[in-house]
Formats: sequence, structure tokens, C-alpha cells
Amino acid sequence: MKVLKLIIVALLLLECIIPAKAQNMTPETLWKMGRVSDPQLSPDGKVVVYNVRYYNLQANKGHTDIYRINVDGSNKVLLACDSTNYSSPKWSADGNKIFFLCNKSGSNQIWQMDADGSNKAQVSNVTTDISNYGFSLLNHIIWFTQDVKLDKSTQDIYPDLPKATGRIIDNLMYRHWDEWADGTYSHVFVAPYHDGKMVPGSMMDIMRDEKFDSPLKPMGDEGQIAWAHDEKRIAYTCKKLSGKDYATSTNSDIYMFNVITGATVNLSEGMMGYDVNPCFSPDGHKIIWLSMKTAGYEADCNRIFVYDFDTKTKKELTEGFKYSVEKAEWSPDGKMIYFLAGINATEQVFSLNPDANAKDAIKQITNDVADHTDFTLVNNGHENVMVTSMMNISMPTELFNINLTTGASKQITFTNKEILSTFKMGKVEKRMVKATDGKDILTWVIYPPDFDATKKYPALLYCQGGPQSTVSQFFSYRWNFQLMAANGYIIVAPNRRGLPSFGEEWNAEISGDWGGQAMNDLLSAIDNVSKEPFVNKDKLGAVGASFGGYSVYWLMGHHNKRFKTFIAHDGVFDLESMYGTTEELWFPDYDLGGSYYKTPMPESYAKFNPINFVKYWDTPILIIHNEKDFRVPVSQGMEAFTAAQLKNIPSRFLCFPDENHWVLKPQNSVLWQRIFFDWLDRSLK
Repeated sequence: MKVLKLIIVALLLLECIIPAKAQNMTPETLWKMGRVSDPQLSPDGKVVVYNVRYYNLQANKGHTDIYRINVDGSNKVLLACDSTNYSSPKWSADGNKIFFLCNKSGSNQIWQMDADGSNKAQVSNVTTDISNYGFSLLNHIIWFTQDVKLDKSTQDIYPDLPKATGRIIDNLMYRHWDEWADGTYSHVFVAPYHDGKMVPGSMMDIMRDEKFDSPLKPMGDEGQIAWAHDEKRIAYTCKKLSGKDYATSTNSDIYMFNVITGATVNLSEGMMGYDVNPCFSPDGHKIIWLSMKTAGYEADCNRIFVYDFDTKTKKELTEGFKYSVEKAEWSPDGKMIYFLAGINATEQVFSLNPDANAKDAIKQITNDVADHTDFTLVNNGHENVMVTSMMNISMPTELFNINLTTGASKQITFTNKEILSTFKMGKVEKRMVKATDGKDILTWVIYPPDFDATKKYPALLYCQGGPQSTVSQFFSYRWNFQLMAANGYIIVAPNRRGLPSFGEEWNAEISGDWGGQAMNDLLSAIDNVSKEPFVNKDKLGAVGASFGGYSVYWLMGHHNKRFKTFIAHDGVFDLESMYGTTEELWFPDYDLGGSYYKTPMPESYAKFNPINFVKYWDTPILIIHNEKDFRVPVSQGMEAFTAAQLKNIPSRFLCFPDENHWVLKPQNSVLWQRIFFDWLDRSLK
């Protein structure tokens, strides 16, 4: 017995010494990961606060916590954590307090706490949820956004019919993204802040009686609103168009409101594309914003424009720079502008000297095989300090300290280190594939963990959406390349024609040519990789969502027996019915050449419409669609499934009644993955 006990103790000790065997990634473990966002540096540049969102798969919901950590990666502290959602942390001007949004009182309000997380107290107490907020430089005035009801509901018009559910619609944009118009509009308010409280009864709606939204719906955020340092001027992004014009135009502008005089000025008047994300210079004499040139072209190149209040002139600062800018801010001393932009299927940090000549003004700072998705910037008295959020195909978002001189990135948060250490990750390879017109297609190839070149593997062609959305170094919680590879598939993810980060010409080649060169690029990529001896050419699949779903439907009628199975999620199946049921009409107007009843009819409807080639369908297909998707309505998926069923093609339809263009609920996401891999395994293994 004594010997047996010694053996058991020895085995237990051995178990502690030998690391646990690495496992393959699963959908369930993806939902155990903390999702890092919104880094904010303290005024002295020593500490960064940030959010981490965690999910409970069984409860089917998540909550957001606030952490702080030193910029060198030391002394991580949890500041706010319970069943409440804590979000949008911001430092006070003196660095002694941290403001945040919290729903503890029953609605989303502004709160504050000491820098160590103590003494939490509510700052605002307005009637509805606050969705965004910010402070003037000296913390004397708060701006915030909340919804204001300006339109009458059916019950307002007919009070004797309180249970009537009909919607009375007189104009376009009656629904947007995943919401029906409810008569409310997001407005910007300002109010004094004094002694830890927003001064009651003193708030001002700077968009009073205007039936417009700021920030822009559906996904605009606080980056579209900015204070001048004199605390007298606030700039905001707004699209002051209504109904039909709102649905057919991308023309948003930068408006400046004077808190003292009440006057509003349109700073970008005459600029016809998207104008967003204003940012005042530290001295208040200038303001920059991002601007797209072409009316109706939502994927146009984002340029940096500057307006000089002294000379009352504006000009482009990024002339000659062929990549699209994602975020731009002045340095604290006003001498430089830092920005993010996509380049060669990654997202990097750049600097711009507004006083230098155009040739030497812009410099690339970082060069990571990764995506920098956000940054926060201060001056610590000696130098500019920057912290970014960064991810890659094998790593979810974490925070990095950036050396602005060398471009070196030092990881300072390791939120998911323990979970990631249990995974086997597949190799990610960058491959340049020749297109049919001789150009190079940057293609990511992701191999299964423990890849063995002597074996043969099934392969998946990943078709990207957008249609102008880069296949970058993103870490997705649904279209996760490492998860697909962990299930035994080689993933082929090409940056086909029409995807950003390769210059304006490459990006523009998708418009008016949906079924043309872009589809050739997809086929070139899978043909190139499938020549490898370790790829089973008889076991190829093609998968994708949105325009990627369109790509799947298109390839169904044109793949010449390459693929054994397809999966389309929220894909465009019939261009004509899509035009009549989508909400943002500027998109098909620009990309397809106009409406299907235009004379003459744009050739896209005949030449590139997947429904016209159903007669060639003969391959099994899984179709997934979501009922709250108003961008690509669920009828698109229903039509495709009906066609497949009536042609006796093996097919399945997975429909989510409570999801929009994406799948965001934990258990829905896991179900999505289970059906996805079950279909692939039965088709390709």
C-alpha cells in the first residue's frame, strides 16, 4: 500500500511537470476568450485603461470589464467587474479619475471612479441611454449622444388603436441594418460638468429638431465627434439628408457648433462623399477629418483633409498616398498626424508631417504581419507615447506599446495567453499567386496543426465579403481561419480584385464587374494551391459571407466541377430582388450601375446575376441567412435554397431569426460552427 501511494504521488508530480497536451481550437473555446478593446492612455503616458469583454456560453450573454496596466506591461489591475457592463473608459485631464459608461442604475449613464477603481459614482442622470460621450480638454463640459423622438408613431396618430402593430411608411430608409425606423434620432448634447456631476437642467441639444443622426448609423462611434480645446466649438459628423436622398447618397459632412453663439457651420460643404471623424489641432487653429471623394462610392479611398480656421481654406494632406486611411489624430504638440491604413493585407501605423513636402510627408512606422486596429496617443513631457490594439490570424486583439522611432511593437497585455497556450496553431503562409491578367494576388494559406506534407488534405477557398473588405491579418470569432485549419482543412484566402490595401486601382476593379476578374482571381488562387501534392483536388470546398456568399452562388454556376461543396452565408443571390429590398441603395447604384429598371438596364443584372445560372447548379450547398439582416435580406437565402431543393441538389438551410448580417449571440455562433463543420465533414471527408 505504501508503495502504491508513492507511485500515485510520483504520477501526480509528473503530471504537474509535463505540460498538458495541446488541443485543437474549438468553437466553444473561442467563446472563453476575452475580447480586448478601447485603449486609453493616462495624461502622463504611464498607464493605459482598456475594456475586456467576456461571454458566458451557458447564459448566452456577455459583460464588459475595465482594466488598467502600465505601458511597460506591469501591474495589471481589474478596476470594474460584475454583471454590470462597464465600457468606454476615459481619463480626466489631471489623471486622477476615470470616466466610463455603466448601466448599473438601469440605463447607460456616465460614471466616474478614482484611478485605482475606488469611489465609483454616477455623473449623469438623463432619461434615456447614453451611447457615446466625451469631455472638453479641461473637463468643464461633457458631450454625449442619446436618442430623441421626433416622429409620431402609429399610436401617436391613432391613440384609439393602442394595440395596432402596423407601420406607416412614407419614405425610404424605413429600416436600416437590423432596426426598423422608430421615430428617434441620435443627437449630440452638451452640458456643464462640475464637482463630479453633470449640472442638471443645463444640457443643450445642438441638433435640436433635426431629423438626422450623429454619429452615423448603423456603426458610427465617438470618433465622429470632437471638442476644440477652447471648449467653445464642437465638431460632429452628420448626413443631413432625408428619405430617398439618405438611401441613395453617401454625402455626410463635418459640422461645427459654437456653444456660445449657437451657430452651426458646414466645414466640408461641397465635398460629396463620406466626410467623417473630425479632430481639432491642439492649438485649435486647424481641424482634420477623413474624406471620400466620390458620391455614392462607400469604399472609396479615405483621404485626410485639413481646414485652416485662420485662412478659411481646406486641402488634402494625403495627396499621392494610394492607401485608405482608417483613423487619424494630431500629436499632442500639433507637429505630426498619426494614422492607420491598410497596406498589403495588413493594417499599419503611419505618421504625416503636415508641413513637409508631399514626397516626404508620410512615413510608415510599423511593419508587423498583423492588423493595428486602434491607437491611443499622449505626450509624457519628453516624447509621444502610443499604445495600439493589434491582432493577427493566430492571435486575438491585445495591446502593444509602439516605439514611434523604430516602429517596434512590444506586447503589454496577454489576456488570452493561458487559453492560447492550450491550442495547436497552424502555419500561416503568404503566397503570391498569378492572376489570369498576370498580376499578383496576395493569398494567405493556413495549414492544419501538425501538418504532414506526405498526406493529402481537403482545402477550402475562402471568399471575402465587402465586396471591398481586406483579407487582412484579422482574428475572427466566426470566420476563424485557425479554427477551420484545426478541423483538418487547408484554407486558401486570396485578396482578390476589389479588396483594399493594394492601391485605388485594385480596389476599384470590383465595381461593375462582380462576376468578372474577381471571380477569376478566386479560381486562380485555389487552382494554384490545389496543385500541391498535399492537397486532395477531389475534396475542395468554397465558403463565404455577404459578397463572399454572392461569390459562392456565382461559382456554383461557373466552377467547372472544381468544388465538391459550397457554403453561403447572407449572400446576394438575385441582384434584382436585392436592389428592391436592401436599404443603402447607393451601394448597388454605384457597384451595379443603377437599378434593374434603368434604361438601358446595367449589364450586371444579366451578366453577373447568380440566379441566371442556376441551371448549371449540381453541387451540394449549405445556405445560412439571418432574418434581421436588412442589408442582404433573408429572402435572398430563401430563394437560393428553394432553387437548390427544386433541382434535387443536396442542400440545407440554417436560419437565425434574431441575428443581423452577423452572428453575435454565443450559442447561435456555436450552432453556426457545428452546422458549418458538420456539412463540410460530410461533404469533404
